[in-house]
Amino acid sequence: MVRDGIYYVLAFVAVAVLLGWFTGIWALALIPLLLAAFFGWFFRDPERTIPQTPGAIVSPGDGKVTDIVAVDVNGEARTRISIFLNVFNVHVNRSPIAGVIRNVEYRKGKFGNAMGSVSAEANEQNIVTMEGEGHTVVFKQIAGLLARRIVFAKKVGDMLARGERVGLIKFGSRVDVIFTSASEVSVKIGDDVAGGSTILAVVRVGNLQAPVMSESERGGVR
Repeated sequence: MVRDGIYYVLAFVAVAVLLGWFTGIWALALIPLLLAAFFGWFFRDPERTIPQTPGAIVSPGDGKVTDIVAVDVNGEARTRISIFLNVFNVHVNRSPIAGVIRNVEYRKGKFGNAMGSVSAEANEQNIVTMEGEGHTVVFKQIAGLLARRIVFAKKVGDMLARGERVGLIKFGSRVDVIFTSASEVSVKIGDDVAGGSTILAVVRVGNLQAPVMSESERGGVR
């Protein structure tokens, strides 16, 4: 279980104990105990087998692939894969590639339906740009109807391993991954994917050069 979940579990267990103690009706404690069990399950954080395939882009979260589309980013052809996380999915987010975080941008926004295409721009979101194996990958943590807090535990200059835990989105949400079109997509719309272990695409890295880290970035790596 992730740390955030511990607070929810302890809070509802405390409510159950107080409710039973002061009312003398311990059956009333069942509801907060069930809620404590739900939050313990919701904030689960299972181990995953991380693929070692060169150039692999793995899913940053559990969920269902809802969109695979070509997009234009500053005049360059990219591919965007969108993944919807419902309330029953694991909500821990993981790094899609091994590489350096170049930029992190948090944007306030709405809390619309995360499955809708408008949510990619209008909803609250955290946008992370990474470089690794000579290419750039952007992934977005996007809030949904129920999500009210995006958690991101890393910072610019951090060097991440593929599949490394980076944060979570509480309750229903969406993650987008944007990468070079010079890649072979490995999933299709409707596929269920697992964060850190499902390969979304493989970038042909043979002719790409690895990014160069600055002195300040190397000093910030931990």
